[in-house]
Amino acid sequence: MKTIDQLLKEIKRVHFIGIGGISMSGLAEILLERGFTVSGSDWKESALTKHLEAQGALVNYGNPQKAENITDDIDLVVYTAAVHEDNPEYMETMRRQIPAMTRAQLLGQMMRNYEIPIAISGTHGKTTTTSMVSEVLLKADTDPTLSVGGILKTIGGNIRIGHSGYFVTEACEYTNSFLSFFPKIGIILNVEEDHMDFFKDIDDIRLSFHRFAGLIPDDGALIINNTIEEIDTITKELTCQVVTYGPDNGSDYWPEEITYNEKGCASFILCTGDGKRRKFSLGVPGEHNVYNAMAVIALSDLLALAPEAVSRGLSSFTGTDRRFEYKGTVNEITLIDDYAHHPTEITATLQAAKSYPHNSLWCVFQPHTFTRTKAFMKEFAQALSAADHIILTEIYPARETDNLGISSQTLQKEIEALGKTCYYFPTFEEIENFILKSCTPGDLLITMGAGDVVNIGENLLQK
Repeated sequence: MKTIDQLLKEIKRVHFIGIGGISMSGLAEILLERGFTVSGSDWKESALTKHLEAQGALVNYGNPQKAENITDDIDLVVYTAAVHEDNPEYMETMRRQIPAMTRAQLLGQMMRNYEIPIAISGTHGKTTTTSMVSEVLLKADTDPTLSVGGILKTIGGNIRIGHSGYFVTEACEYTNSFLSFFPKIGIILNVEEDHMDFFKDIDDIRLSFHRFAGLIPDDGALIINNTIEEIDTITKELTCQVVTYGPDNGSDYWPEEITYNEKGCASFILCTGDGKRRKFSLGVPGEHNVYNAMAVIALSDLLALAPEAVSRGLSSFTGTDRRFEYKGTVNEITLIDDYAHHPTEITATLQAAKSYPHNSLWCVFQPHTFTRTKAFMKEFAQALSAADHIILTEIYPARETDNLGISSQTLQKEIEALGKTCYYFPTFEEIENFILKSCTPGDLLITMGAGDVVNIGENLLQK
């Protein structure tokens, strides 16, 4: 059997099942730029698929995806964890015995073509930190190739194809995807319980991150958050350099004198064990972004980037789509949209919102997947209680079906048990009408979740 590396040297046409995904579309664009023929399928047209079509990709639309999209002139099929064995295109790929690989395997093989592949992992903060790294590398004129899990305004999308040895990508632990990667430098932002439909428990997750760290070669480096519980289980037996960052001088990097401006964006003194003190100012709100920035600064030091480029990159970065993104105002109500879909992320976002100008803080939360909602029911209730007013949508099922006997009304009861008033509406239209009737000028409204809750804010702005 041919190795993946041999296969990639021989193929001409690649087909992506689910080509419109943020990561899949990026990989497709890289292959198009390299002269491959690219086709794919997705349920519906989007800005990402239209962009790929403009680059020369053939995209088939329809739900369900169709077996006839798989033809004999396809040399390789790429699919994601969301594609199951009963997918018609996947089944036809197997029937025709066309070589196939996961999105993560293809991304890993691409990393091998670069001198310094950088993989950014963690339960939370991957897209924001990857974007921060991207801004810094661009300001340092390194001409990097970037694969971001969100839309970065500076590059006008989620992908940038450079011509240097730098390759930057997010590294997701779900289904152990990042174990197919080949990083020279790895970052671990945090390790917490999530994706419990795949992992057995927190120890299983720590093992996955330990195996990821073990992929880094002897002459590479791991940058890791020193506040991670049982960090030694991740860093033990590593042969690469390990660099830590955290809240105090027990780490290689730590912050002092953190202050916030009127929009909740931090300035701080970055301290290191050699006695150096450097001041940085961020363009994104929240203390959690101080920690993300420290990881970026540690990386920048490893790469010996110009200090002024690092400072300018961090201060000029104002966020990616759906990460505390300002959407506009309606009836003098400020609309923010955020991707937070885990209790820790919700806490960080609502804490950042406390420093943002507002009268009352409203949060419209869309729970993401039934398994996650059930696993963190009490944690979700506690985190959301930081808002003054809470509105719940229906659970966004993503890849799941409802067989757990829970609903958003279950979460509503948990929140109300904490003494908070919580509203639930089954449709976006009902939520939008309630907001227009209930919010007052000067209020701050955050739409929150990893599904399509962003549409509520978009609809309000149109009204």
